[in-house]
Amino acid sequence: MTKSNTLIEKMNKHSAHNYKPLPIVLEKGEGVWVWDVDGKKYMDMLSAYSALNHGHRHPKIVDRAKKQLDKIALCSRAFHAEKLAQFCERITNLTKYDMVLPMNSGAEAVETALKLIRKWAYVVKKIPKYEAEIIVCSNNFHGRTVTIVSFSSDADYRDSFGPFTPGFKIIPYGDIEALKKAITPKTAAFLVEPIQGEAGILMPAKGYLEAAQKICKENNVLTAFDEIQTGLGRTGKLFCHMWENVRPDILIVGKALGGGIMPISAVLADEPILGLFTPGEHGSTFGGNPLACECALAAMDVLEDEHLIQRSQEMGEYLMGKLRDLNSPYVKEIRGKGLLVGIELKKEAGGARKFCEALMARGLLCKETHEHVIRLAPPLVITKEEIDWAVQHVKDVLK
Repeated sequence: MTKSNTLIEKMNKHSAHNYKPLPIVLEKGEGVWVWDVDGKKYMDMLSAYSALNHGHRHPKIVDRAKKQLDKIALCSRAFHAEKLAQFCERITNLTKYDMVLPMNSGAEAVETALKLIRKWAYVVKKIPKYEAEIIVCSNNFHGRTVTIVSFSSDADYRDSFGPFTPGFKIIPYGDIEALKKAITPKTAAFLVEPIQGEAGILMPAKGYLEAAQKICKENNVLTAFDEIQTGLGRTGKLFCHMWENVRPDILIVGKALGGGIMPISAVLADEPILGLFTPGEHGSTFGGNPLACECALAAMDVLEDEHLIQRSQEMGEYLMGKLRDLNSPYVKEIRGKGLLVGIELKKEAGGARKFCEALMARGLLCKETHEHVIRLAPPLVITKEEIDWAVQHVKDVLK
């Protein structure tokens, strides 16, 4: 029995079965490559759902994390911290928002945004207390807390977890007319992903975000964009919404913000909105800890210094161009932006899982999403030669 099989057996015995990972046990990573405990090398085309935009163990980020560990890692928000102050200044300058509230996970950041929206609704818009509504889209994925799954349209996320949090209205993704009809005097905000990653790399028509923001402004409704997966260079812009002429009232970021080293997320907005929180209303023991802040500072520096945003756009165009030559009887559509790409398979292909398993056997790691889509989202440091290697295996498997 291999070392991998032994460890997988331990996981199956001792870990909750809320995941169904591919049968591989990873031990080491560097750049776009990872190695399992038996020494086999793989290319990582998932990037931990876009948390590894900078690649595995980027040396500049790792070095700064090590140096910070020699100083202080955690102090809680009971005190000020040097790295927290530097992080807040850096990310607000980068994004052009007045204020930031750092948290840990993407779901925490979304929950923070939901609380912020509701307070704004009652204090500023004067919606009758506890009657505010937030509009979301079908097929959304914003996390897995009880409140967030309350407005999911996916039965797998909801079954057996009710009763659910009220106050949400679900409309079809990409449908401007549905948004117009859904808005009432009690509508506080529209929460949306610029590209729906977990739904299978679903992309709205060009101009959708701009039209949605215009409608929201006309009705005194906030726009909140969840860029946890699409942000920080993933789609070839700093944030995906920058492909259109829009600026959300609330921006939610996470995943790659920690440089693939530490979890850190953030909610960004201008002072009239984010300044509504008062001491004691919201917080997190680990949110904004010095170690995570230093990793985020390093991640933002690397993103700019190594031109990873431009690289994402260029390598994404190269990858999409190569994939369009697949000529596979299984492929229904190839779509994406930057290095966030989905290969949707026809139903008669029998699902994407078996193709991902076949690619794993060839040394290429990716993941099926919504059963029929193979998601390709490599680290932004990937080269043309590495893309060529990956695409050849995808072609062979999808023949």
